[in-house]
Amino acid sequence: MPSDADRYNKKGVLKKKQYKRELNRLQEELVKLQYWIKEENLRVCVVFEGRDAAGKGGVIKRITRRLNPRVARVVALGTPTEREKGQWYFQRYVEQLPTEGEMVLFDRSWYNRAGVERVMGFCTDEEYEEFLRTCPEFERMLVRSGIVLIKYWFSISDEEQERRFQKRNEDPKRRWKLSPMDLEARSQWVEYSKAKDAMLEHTDIEEAPWNVVHADVKRHARLNCISHLLDQIPYEDLTPDPIELPPRQNADYERPPIDDQNWVPARFGSNPVDDD
Repeated sequence: MPSDADRYNKKGVLKKKQYKRELNRLQEELVKLQYWIKEENLRVCVVFEGRDAAGKGGVIKRITRRLNPRVARVVALGTPTEREKGQWYFQRYVEQLPTEGEMVLFDRSWYNRAGVERVMGFCTDEEYEEFLRTCPEFERMLVRSGIVLIKYWFSISDEEQERRFQKRNEDPKRRWKLSPMDLEARSQWVEYSKAKDAMLEHTDIEEAPWNVVHADVKRHARLNCISHLLDQIPYEDLTPDPIELPPRQNADYERPPIDDQNWVPARFGSNPVDDD
């Protein structure tokens, strides 16, 4: 077992080699969990919430990277339509809840009302208060129905969020992540903090407690969150043994000329050519 000096750099961050090794191990365990969820017909709902740039999306990508999308499904709903605005607030989220043998990961969820909508004035005081009253009962109902409900809040410091915002702004590949809402939130840090504290106070229930992830270091947050998720569901290894692949069909068949096909230009490497 390597010592901490071997595993962490001088800044106290897990070294890249150690991080990748542990991430690979955890992703193998997630595959085992996937088989278990499918076999036992479990319904697993995982909620990811947190400030902008806290790393929720990065964790979700690492969780789902090796999983079957038919078993592990990500839900990231956009702005509600006019029809959805007229529905019961939780209705569009209920439609996305897992069926048997499925795990659904909510990249933001019904907690939008307790955060963005509250701070930005997208809901009335009455709607907000009703949410705080209703949400615990809604989640207790989900748990009673047999859904495994796991909630994560990604906590990030003001300084680290600012650093990530600046990095996104400097990188054209990431600039799309800076939405007008993100920019507005920069001036509302204290209000978001108040909203988060009120949310946790009202919705941190025994049946579905909040699990807070320290997210200032992405590598640590990812490994800690995945490790915790695996601990929440007792599972057994149902990974099937390697199978004996049947021999390929060996038939007398003459394929059409390669030149008859419309090949994508080979800007890298080269396309096949007919031997004739």
